Amino acid sequence: MVTGEALYTRNEFREVCETRAADIINPDICNTGGIWELTQIAAMAAPFYIGVSPHGWNSTSVGCAAAIQASAGMPNFLIYEYMVGVEAASREVTIGYLEPEDGYIEIPTEPGLGIDVDEDALKKRPAVTRTRGSVRTVEDERMWH
Repeated sequence: MVTGEALYTRNEFREVCETRAADIINPDICNTGGIWELTQIAAMAAPFYIGVSPHGWNSTSVGCAAAIQASAGMPNFLIYEYMVGVEAASREVTIGYLEPEDGYIEIPTEPGLGIDVDEDALKKRPAVTRTRGSVRTVEDERMWH
């Protein structure tokens, strides 16, 4: 069983780990607080033999690059949830987009996360504001296609 894409805090993941409610957790780096928090959640799951598959829906482009960096140091990393549906839009706004090849994404060797944001391209896309736990809508989906 996999869970975690809608969990936001270490305490929520702690409960999953302690109760052995999942075999795999999939925290989203953009929801949980970034690289440090994702690595702490993964480290907490490791003694319970719980694998980590970072959730990728909210983590396109910059989030994906951050999750790839964080995943590289996780002994219990299994697979990154790469979202094909937003790939074209992510490519548009990313300089140095991390291209999957044969099911793998190479860890960048460039400074920082290994990518940059094309701010002019990003300005052409309207911001979508959601509250914690809100559901994506059909309109949200169309924005990215």
